[in-house]
Amino acid sequence: RGIGRAMALAFAAEGAMVVLVDRDERVGEVQRELERSTGRYVPKFIGDVTDYAAMQSTARLATEQHGRVDHVLFAAGAGSGKYGFPFWNLEPGDWERVLRVNLVGAVNVAHAFVPSMIVARRGTFLFVSSIAGQIGSPTDPPYSAAKAGLINFSQCAAKDLAEYGVRVNCLCPGMVKTELNQAVWAAWRSRQPEGAQTYDEWAAEKIHRNVPLNRWQDPEDVAALAVFLASSRAKNITGQTMNVDGGQVMHW
Repeated sequence: RGIGRAMALAFAAEGAMVVLVDRDERVGEVQRELERSTGRYVPKFIGDVTDYAAMQSTARLATEQHGRVDHVLFAAGAGSGKYGFPFWNLEPGDWERVLRVNLVGAVNVAHAFVPSMIVARRGTFLFVSSIAGQIGSPTDPPYSAAKAGLINFSQCAAKDLAEYGVRVNCLCPGMVKTELNQAVWAAWRSRQPEGAQTYDEWAAEKIHRNVPLNRWQDPEDVAALAVFLASSRAKNITGQTMNVDGGQVMHW
């Protein structure tokens, strides 16, 4: 949807043969959008990143269709659906699925695609984390912890894969208007009295308070950096965590 869709469109615009993977059939909307813009068939696979066997199957089929996979972009994400402040407003049971999607899901995808990249001795991985993984945001503690783990895993993977010519980086968006961001507001508002801020009011106040550039970050901003990191211009960039956050981490 948000960032994943923007990255798919950006890579297609650069001439990449894009393969889409999502657990939701709505990915077909992006498939049709890409096919209209590129004039060629765009494969899609339905599978959940928490299902390792499904990711292995996806990697095998994608490789069979295109001969090789050069770039893997992991943009799956899930929050707890609850609001922190403090963390004990949640239950320990609220953590498991968030960790499985955001962290273990990335591990599953890496395990599925890395064997062919090692053989080819080329390729890139890009994991979409979040600035919440750097600043310990209390808004959704399971999400923050999972995204912090993802940053660390990307560094481990970068070290392991460097000798094979495979680069691994992590990208951290800030305030992006996505369904996940709106879910955070909805969880917050559910605990507020009648007449609490609308989503736009809540977001505008949060941006003004936390983001030095005082504006939203767009999915297209994130996609532009993703394309650069996959390109030969970034041939010496690996193991890095880069922010597209309007200066929020600096300000924090």
